[in-house]
Amino acid sequence: MKILDVPQSGSVAGVTSSRNRFGQYRRTRAIPVNPKTTFQTEARTRMATQAVAWRSLTPVQRDGWSSLGLQMTRTDSLGQTYTLSGFQAYGSVNNNRSLAGDAAISVAPTFAIPAPLSGLIPTAVGPSVSLSVAFAPSPLGAAQHIFLWAGGPNSSGVLFTSFMKQILITGAAPVTPLDALADYVARWGGFVAGERITFAAMVYEAGFVSTPFLIATIAT
Repeated sequence: MKILDVPQSGSVAGVTSSRNRFGQYRRTRAIPVNPKTTFQTEARTRMATQAVAWRSLTPVQRDGWSSLGLQMTRTDSLGQTYTLSGFQAYGSVNNNRSLAGDAAISVAPTFAIPAPLSGLIPTAVGPSVSLSVAFAPSPLGAAQHIFLWAGGPNSSGVLFTSFMKQILITGAAPVTPLDALADYVARWGGFVAGERITFAAMVYEAGFVSTPFLIATIAT
């Protein structure tokens, strides 16, 4: 149900408030499912490991992460920006490092967001015959990786993708194009000709990721 009210997000009793491109709305609260997939389990394990490691840091180290967090901004579901706490900054950097195969660090690094990709061209041939993603510039730096996300296959007339899954993390200094078929099928189960697939690619380096490059393609 659409409403006119101050921006709200969250649940009270059996009602959830949120917003989409058309404005504020309320709906009946739904109980989230918990499929406990391999990817979910791995993510929760990383978070638990980071929480334990955070408690072992010195006060000086925690202060360093708090200072870094003040430089790291995010946007919430209401479109408002905020900065991270020291623990959130520690978790963000070390989660990215873990995904890229880098060792965790205790001392906060210098804040340095890598430059985003300048181009991304996915090519999909259905039904699930091939899926390649060309990118520029190529190759990337010796310590850089690409974190590639993708949405599930949609009708070609659906232009908005609300949910994506991380399908591929490259090795260092990846070279174009990327073969993403097996990784996509493992997360989404494949696609057929005529379906629209949306991608987001971020450049990783030293614990930080760039702004995402977003693009969609129609499977031929």
